[in-house]
Formats: sequence, C-alpha cells, structure tokens
Amino acid sequence: MIRNFALIGVAGYIAPRHLRAIRDTGNRLVAAVDPHDSVGILDHYSFDTRFFTEIERFDRHLEKLRRGAHDERVHYVSVCSPNYLHDAHCRLALRIGADVICEKPLVINPWNLDQLEELERETGRRINTVLQLRVHPKLLELREKLLYSWNHRQHDVSLTYVTARGGWYMNSWKGDVAKSGGIATNIGVHLFDLLLWLFGNVKECRVYHSDPQRMSGFLELERARVKWYLSVDAADLPFKIEPGARSTYRSITIDGVELEFTEGFTDLHTRVYEKALAGQGFGIEDVRPSINLVYQIRTTPLSRQDEMSHPFLNRG
Repeated sequence: MIRNFALIGVAGYIAPRHLRAIRDTGNRLVAAVDPHDSVGILDHYSFDTRFFTEIERFDRHLEKLRRGAHDERVHYVSVCSPNYLHDAHCRLALRIGADVICEKPLVINPWNLDQLEELERETGRRINTVLQLRVHPKLLELREKLLYSWNHRQHDVSLTYVTARGGWYMNSWKGDVAKSGGIATNIGVHLFDLLLWLFGNVKECRVYHSDPQRMSGFLELERARVKWYLSVDAADLPFKIEPGARSTYRSITIDGVELEFTEGFTDLHTRVYEKALAGQGFGIEDVRPSINLVYQIRTTPLSRQDEMSHPFLNRG
C-alpha cells in the first residue's frame, strides 16, 4: 500500500532525511508547508507536491483531502518544524485523521505528552517519534552485548557529542531556550534516550556546566555512572575542522572501551520510517523518560565540579 504523506517544515535542516525516507519506503509526498519558500529540493522527489507557506491553508487543504476519496487522504504527517511547535503540529495531524512521524524532541516540556496521549486515544491515531540511535547497527549490537553480559555492577561511561554550528545557530530559533529547549533538548535528547535505553532509569542527575553552546554533567543510572558533554562549539572538536568537511564527533566509552559512532547515520531515518509504517514505531511512552530527563537537566541548579566531571570541561 502506498501511503500519502504531508510534511511540516520542509525548508528546514532535517527535512531532507524525511523526504528521502518517504521516497525510500515507497510512499509519496502530496503536501508540504514552510513559511520559507526556498524549497526547490521538492523537485528532487516529486513535481506534484502541493506547497504552502501558511499553515492555515495547508490545514485547510489536508481537511479537504480527508473529506474526499480515501486514496487521496493524508495517511501520515511528518513534523520537522521548530521544537516548540511539535505538539501543535502533531495535534493538527491527529485532527485530520493522520498518524504522525515527528522529529525529536517530541515536546519540550513533559506535561505536553499527556495531552498528546489523550488525543491519541480520542482519535485512534498514533504519534511516532524519531529515536534514530535505537536503530543504529553498532548501538543495537552494543545493547545486546550489555544486556547479555551484565553482572549487576555499574558500568563507567563517558558520552561526548560535539556538533559544530556557525553563528547562525544562536541567532535562529535553536538559540532560544523557550523555542528549542536548549542544548540538552535540541541536540542531546536522542543521546540521553540512548543512555536510558542502554543503562536503565535515572537515580541521580548533576549538571556542572551550562551555557548557550555547551552543557556537561553526571548521571547515575541503574547500570551505569555517566559523565556527559554536549557542545555546538567547533573549538571542542578533537580534530581540525574545515567548512564543508567533517564537523561532528560522537563517542561513548564504556569501562575504558570507546565506541565511536559518528558514521552510519545516512539511512537511519528510513529505518525509523520502516518501523513506524509496520506499526512498530517509537511512541509517546518510549520517549517519555528522555523528555523527563532533559527537562530535569534544564532545570537542575549547577553543582560544583568533582571527580565525576567530564574531562572536556577542564581542557586548556
């Protein structure tokens, strides 16, 4: 069965991954919306996609399709809009009878998950979110190994994620904590989901450093003690950077053994889509623990640095 998709936020940074996933799963994009009209990328996928710059007209078009022939209605809405609009755009999708595939973070504040869950029950539709690290082959293998070999002792873990961003980042909605949720939420939520998925629930949370470009802290989880560091500052990369070249570093060290997983991200969205379309997607309850955690990190007062500080904090 070919599903009809609509996409919100088609001019954004992450939208191309969703466009590829829609195409690569054999489905079609029938409508898209973005307040910015630099969306020539649509022609790489279809010449028949209706494009709107106003969400109200987009909403009206989807409602018209809902009331028309069944094979013309929108079955899925992909949400790639700014973080603070995700829950509103999920509600729009549910109202027109579509399921949702929403970029991370699903919401900024955890109490909004309850409202979405209630709407799922009312409409009978489902909200899926993008937890792409849960389908990364190296990390799937790591999880199986950890669960199989666990001997009831806590692992010592260091998580480092540096993804360089230029000056535009802080001048966009991403630099506004009210709109993005800040560094921990905007770039870190899928990594915190990974930690919880690998090592269990949170027992203690400390934050040692927080500024608009970097955050660092410590987590005690059921099966791990974790030092973590997040940054969008190119100066934090452990290699020389050149524009247009490699600009991201992801690393997790477990008991002194490093797993560097910067590569292997090219088709993860497609795998997430495949799971959602098969009814096995990551839903609200899957994402709730990480949304609770990043909110806790955002609102936790700073602690003095101690022996559990990440080594990047004290580099000269």
